[in-house]
Amino acid sequence: MKALTIRQPWAAAIAYADKRVENRVWPTSYQGPVLIHAGKQLDQRSGPMVAAVVRGLQLDLGAVLAVARIIDCHSDDGECTPWSQTGAFHFVLDEVTALPLPIPYSGTQGLWTPPAVLVDKVREQLSSETAAHVLREEAGPC
Repeated sequence: MKALTIRQPWAAAIAYADKRVENRVWPTSYQGPVLIHAGKQLDQRSGPMVAAVVRGLQLDLGAVLAVARIIDCHSDDGECTPWSQTGAFHFVLDEVTALPLPIPYSGTQGLWTPPAVLVDKVREQLSSETAAHVLREEAGPC
């Protein structure tokens, strides 16, 4: 299990909209479950597309908002989705499930390993079927 800290409003676009690619300057070989954690800072560079998608949503900061699975990572091969950024590595997300209540937590940079107590709090908010499916720990190379 890993977690990924993402600045707002991008974390909200993943949790509550259709953003299924996270753009990074570094690649990952990790595939598997990931907590989507909203960082404590806003990305001031977000444009009108994001503003339209997240309008009206509360942009929680410093909290886990969702769970997902990283199913692929590839270098820029053109726009694989409208959310892809040219020149970036694209972490492809699937099975994104927003949590009913954000869980406050201080994250860190990169892919990080959340403590068991945080994972337990996430599991408490998911149905047993969703937890078993999305949080399963099979991992493979990217």
